[in-house]
Amino acid sequence: MAAEHATAGVAEHLRESPAGPGVAVEIVEGALLAVVAVLTAWSAYQSALWDSRSAASYSESATLRFSAQAADTQAGQQMLYDATAFNAWLAAHDDGNDALASFLERRFRTEYRPAFQAWLATDPFHNPLAPPGPGTMPEYRNASAEHAKALDAQATAALNAGNGSREIADDYVRAMVFLAVVLFLTALSQRFRFPRVRLGIICLAFGALAFSVYVLATVDTAVSASAV
Repeated sequence: MAAEHATAGVAEHLRESPAGPGVAVEIVEGALLAVVAVLTAWSAYQSALWDSRSAASYSESATLRFSAQAADTQAGQQMLYDATAFNAWLAAHDDGNDALASFLERRFRTEYRPAFQAWLATDPFHNPLAPPGPGTMPEYRNASAEHAKALDAQATAALNAGNGSREIADDYVRAMVFLAVVLFLTALSQRFRFPRVRLGIICLAFGALAFSVYVLATVDTAVSASAV
């Protein structure tokens, strides 16, 4: 639709131009070149900004993923300590060594003790339906494991943000490709001496330009950090 309006406008200008159709076509070609130059510069600028955002998001995702793995490793070590300390306490309890059992109980991690007390409240030595250990109790918490899970979710979100920024940058590159087509058609039209032929090629250029403008109008716009 935009290309048809542009074509009609150019044709009307050709009929009314006192200087002849050749001059009018050259004016349209010059206007096309100016518009394409501005849009190409804008597209390149936006593509660079979105590429920068994408790289920053990927870097943040990698950092968060490394931190998540470190927290998950720490959580695994703490769970192993909890299980080892509990097994030692259970062995001391079975042997009737109350002093050792009391000593080991004091060595339990702070966040493990509520689960241990809740497990004892189920009367596990007489209740066959009691949970097998404190680690299976709802009260059992491991802050490192929860922190690792949160970091992993943040890393995934940052990765998705990086992918989204990359797609937007690709959209701007796609617009630049069609703007390059406009430049090619405009330069090609100047190789012909017949105004009607030149006008037909310019109409094709207007079609490519209309699509480029549509792409640029439907993608997000980034703002430079220095401009914020």
